[in-house]
Amino acid sequence: MGLVYNNPKLKTKRRQLRLNQTEPEKILWQKLKNKQLYGIKFFRQYSIGNYIVDFYSPLLKVAIEIDGEDHTEKRHAEYDQLRSKYFKSYGIEVIRFWNNEIMENIDGVLEKIAEKCNVL
Repeated sequence: MGLVYNNPKLKTKRRQLRLNQTEPEKILWQKLKNKQLYGIKFFRQYSIGNYIVDFYSPLLKVAIEIDGEDHTEKRHAEYDQLRSKYFKSYGIEVIRFWNNEIMENIDGVLEKIAEKCNVL
């Protein structure tokens, strides 16, 4: 069986995550939605396999993850590595940002995303 995008079993969870976005997620979404970043279409709370990523561009196969302080804990870091390895096995590049990066330097974050998407 191939990779499942937006698994119907995860629809309720995706909806909950969209309704309960963190402040950094809200800020980044305001800059990504409606193809505002170089015409790139991003989706928020998009599932790939059994995982849900914060933002995803299917065309470019780029996932964006926003991490809070809890991701510095060993168990979260190991889980994040496992997820990233899974995505990479399907040719999906993962870009990670810390909450404070988005809150303090949204322009720098957008520039890094554009670079990873090869639009700069």
